[in-house]
Amino acid sequence: MKRAPFTITRIGHVELFVPDVERCRWFYSELIGLVESEGSSGELYLRGVEERWHHSLALKKGQAPLLHHIAFKLSSPEDIDRAAEYYEGMGLEVQRLKAGAEKGLGEAIRFQDPLGFPIELYYEMEEVERQLQSFHRHRGVAPARIDHVNVFYPDVERAYQYYTQGLGFTLTEYVEDVDGSKWAIWLERKNNVHDIAVMTGEGPRLHHVAFWLYDITSVIRLCDLLASADLQDAMERGPGRHGLSNALFLYVRDPAGHRVEFYTGDYLVADTNWKPIRWSIKDRRYTNFWGHRPPLSFFQDATPVLSLRSGTPVPTSSPKALSDRPPFVH
Repeated sequence: MKRAPFTITRIGHVELFVPDVERCRWFYSELIGLVESEGSSGELYLRGVEERWHHSLALKKGQAPLLHHIAFKLSSPEDIDRAAEYYEGMGLEVQRLKAGAEKGLGEAIRFQDPLGFPIELYYEMEEVERQLQSFHRHRGVAPARIDHVNVFYPDVERAYQYYTQGLGFTLTEYVEDVDGSKWAIWLERKNNVHDIAVMTGEGPRLHHVAFWLYDITSVIRLCDLLASADLQDAMERGPGRHGLSNALFLYVRDPAGHRVEFYTGDYLVADTNWKPIRWSIKDRRYTNFWGHRPPLSFFQDATPVLSLRSGTPVPTSSPKALSDRPPFVH
């Protein structure tokens, strides 16, 4: 695959459709503690306390839960034109957005990538007040920042070629299927375990978006907050520790049904010659170093993704891999 003539620096933000924006405002801002940058009855822009940019999570009113787009930040303004030419050269339709077309965002492009995901690439975003040391303003568990997204796709080997050879992502860890193919991959640009992970499953669909917490006690406190708000059933999985990434995690369903991970304890990936860590799909420690076994929903449920052309969900395909899910779920 031809190497892209532009550079992605990190995951930027995610935009989701939700049926009830006000309920999600209470959940994400009042209960969990993301910072509201801007909002109205039909849309909401949120960020972590560490973030200096307008938003890392955008929520917009829609009839059903849906991924509108995943956004990555580019390394220069010139990269926007380079990226547009690159994807147009693949025969893909590229939408060019003027500054302000998305609140807080500079010029950008959107397109359906070769895997079928709605992607936005940008360089500039409005700078806002960082609240890292405004401790008196912190609510809930005060998530620090967006960390990564995880997606379902039926052909992980194809996704691996696209992200590593095409876009220059580093493979940090992977799960190998029984036939030697890659069942799941963890890929980074910002020097921790991942900006995006791709797991074998019916797709293209969004599995989850993840936010970084500062310590392990914040994960436990989030469990207490959810339970005290009578949202025990919103805790789909965890707390526990992944073997892959070493992270302590809690997976939660938001009021719209989107899966959100709250996450801490992974590690630095500083070297360009990083040797990927291999896990066998038969080794249950990759997903649960310790903790309860994941429910079946974790390997089946996911958020549909938007077709930028039709405005409807993108059709999905089933995986061809031998193991569409590990054998050790409930």
